[in-house]
Amino acid sequence: MRNKFLYIFFLILATPMFAQVSDSLKVKTEKKAIVVNDSLFSEIEYDPLAPSRAAFYSTVLPGLGQAYNKKYWKIPIIYAGMASGVYFYKKQNEDYNRFRDAYKRRLAGYKDDEFYGDGNEPIISNDRLINAQKSAQKNKSVSIIVTAAFYILNIIDANVDAHLRQYEVREDLSLEPNLELNPLNAQPQYGLSLTYRFK
Repeated sequence: MRNKFLYIFFLILATPMFAQVSDSLKVKTEKKAIVVNDSLFSEIEYDPLAPSRAAFYSTVLPGLGQAYNKKYWKIPIIYAGMASGVYFYKKQNEDYNRFRDAYKRRLAGYKDDEFYGDGNEPIISNDRLINAQKSAQKNKSVSIIVTAAFYILNIIDANVDAHLRQYEVREDLSLEPNLELNPLNAQPQYGLSLTYRFK
């Protein structure tokens, strides 16, 4: 009987060893991975001279810095602003010369200027001609300031745009408002949380 138990015990222990026959047929599986380039954040090397280069181009020729930054839609706005300033300067200068010439002729004793009219009484008095000259002179100055402002804004815009073009905004940096309830006095607490996720 003891031999039977030893025989059964040996079979129980030996069966798992013989049952695990190694499979000689091996299948290789290749894992394919799709690599997608991150098109939102291209790894462009930072060029510290790009803003000064764009500002220099806009100084030499207005709009050239915007073309350097590839913001072509801004060029017509710059030229329209500068052209309107030049146009109004020219128009106010013509008006100023007309008023000044009429006033000079009146001081010389002539009564044949365009503002005198047909009769003996002038349509526009001498005081009004002086005020018109002052107003035209002031408008000429405003036109020069508008033209210069568009020129300076053109340079500043090219510089700032070149700075921001190289600025990266990633999802691992976020600024979020948060609202928490204070457990001690049940008053709301407002705040901002700045989160940076390390990879």
